[in-house]
Amino acid sequence: MNLLEDLLDAIKERRVIEFNHQKFWEEHLTQRFVEPYAVKEFKNRWYLLAKDKKDRRIKTFGLDRILNLKSTSQVFDYPLNLNIEQKFRYSYGIMLPEDEEPQDIMLSFEATQGKYIKSLPLHETQKIILDNSDELRIQLKLYITQDLIMEILSYGDSVKVLEPQNLAEQVKQAHERAFKQYL
Repeated sequence: MNLLEDLLDAIKERRVIEFNHQKFWEEHLTQRFVEPYAVKEFKNRWYLLAKDKKDRRIKTFGLDRILNLKSTSQVFDYPLNLNIEQKFRYSYGIMLPEDEEPQDIMLSFEATQGKYIKSLPLHETQKIILDNSDELRIQLKLYITQDLIMEILSYGDSVKVLEPQNLAEQVKQAHERAFKQYL
């Protein structure tokens, strides 16, 4: 069978699964026992959303880094108060910050790039604040995560973070690090 089918079966049957996981930034494998809740796709990669039995936190695991998947005989009760869509409502991508609130984010795009942003919004919370021949200004309500920062950086000099200041500073520092690579 393939990994996705096995995961979907475990989710449907509410069976705890066991697997080895390899993070890109760590050299060693870790063994995981998790309650699988859902699978989610982001930027052509699939992820497992599951509660880690070790620390009882919901985490995301890249399917391309899951090895030796086994379904156990242990079953679990799906949390009645868990709504995956609501949990990710203010997430861009697959990261869920702990103990943080989503923030109001204001981005200013140059007019040409703004046409793309209007035709394919960055997120469902996107609201157009200003739209003229010079600028498209949008507001989003999102958690500030690495996924979001990487997306903003992908627009290069066609976007400016207006709010919040801590996000503007993170994007600025990333651009400065990139610039230094070419000195």
